[in-house]
Amino acid sequence: MNTEFFTALDLLESEKGISKEYMLEKVEAALLAAYKKDANGANVKVVIDPVKKDVKMYQEKTVVEVVQDESTEITLEAAHKISKRLKIGSIADVEVKTKNFGRISAQTAKQVIIQGIREAERELMIKEYESKRDDILTALVTKVDPLSGNAVLEIGKNQATLIKSEQIPGEDLRVGDRIKVYVTEVKKETKGPIVLLSRNTTGIVKRLFELEIPEIQDGTVIIHSVSRDPGSRAKIAVYSRNADVDAIGSCIGPKGMRKANIMNELAGEKIDIVEYSEIPEDFIKAALSPATVQSVTITSQDPKTCKVMVANDQLSLAIGKKGQNAMLAAKLTGFKIDIKSPELEAKETASPAEDNQ
Repeated sequence: MNTEFFTALDLLESEKGISKEYMLEKVEAALLAAYKKDANGANVKVVIDPVKKDVKMYQEKTVVEVVQDESTEITLEAAHKISKRLKIGSIADVEVKTKNFGRISAQTAKQVIIQGIREAERELMIKEYESKRDDILTALVTKVDPLSGNAVLEIGKNQATLIKSEQIPGEDLRVGDRIKVYVTEVKKETKGPIVLLSRNTTGIVKRLFELEIPEIQDGTVIIHSVSRDPGSRAKIAVYSRNADVDAIGSCIGPKGMRKANIMNELAGEKIDIVEYSEIPEDFIKAALSPATVQSVTITSQDPKTCKVMVANDQLSLAIGKKGQNAMLAAKLTGFKIDIKSPELEAKETASPAEDNQ
């Protein structure tokens, strides 16, 4: 094998990250498999010299006076053409000319090498993505299936698929878009690793805030919880460990730029940032913003339930369109929230009495 072969290995190492040593092992296995396929040979070894950029294969044969088995023995006369030092009983390394391999043997060698490359790529991919689990990656959209809506992404040296159901509802991904994706899981399958990516998980909101907000990075501001209705609205509860640092202000940023940057990454999804409190009543009030809450009464701790009173004109705002605001507040706080207004409660109180008449 010549210099071009070793140059190809260098390219594999630089472009795909597959080490030259690993591929040389696969080449050795491929040559041995090819020779056995071609000649059913035994006692074969491969000698690889990366310095001289040369790969040779030898069959070990015993030097004898009379050859009875050509596959394992060689005459002294023939052995002396290899080395004058050889004598009867010595082991001679007889070079096997790989160019004489048949078509089937060559195919076998090729398959072994290709399989080796695939296995290496899978292992590299698994290692790379497992280290990024529950983290965010930047990806380039290279293809969007017009039927399924699934997007093929280029992430570093690898490709992965962002299925339609894991995209942000209403998002229109196009070839050339650079997007952030969240690694939810890496599965080892027979055909190779399956990397599960998402843009509609709650985790991506949390990680975007951790990446964007310096005060969160240094531990001054803490994220307590996150709730989300992908493509529409998210709520995030934060608090500060330093009385001089405003947790909500830090997340919003100068002129609202920090929050705006995160919203842009999420295709314009609205985000409510609220103050977490260890006092459940105060936390629930904050979680129901932008509605103004009159009172919160904890009705049970197991399961966690509460009754919230709001003014009549605040009822629809507290509940939100299709119950979204109440649902997000419930997920954020962990409480089942029953929202009432004086007018609504009066009607509900009057109804049983009317039924008894």
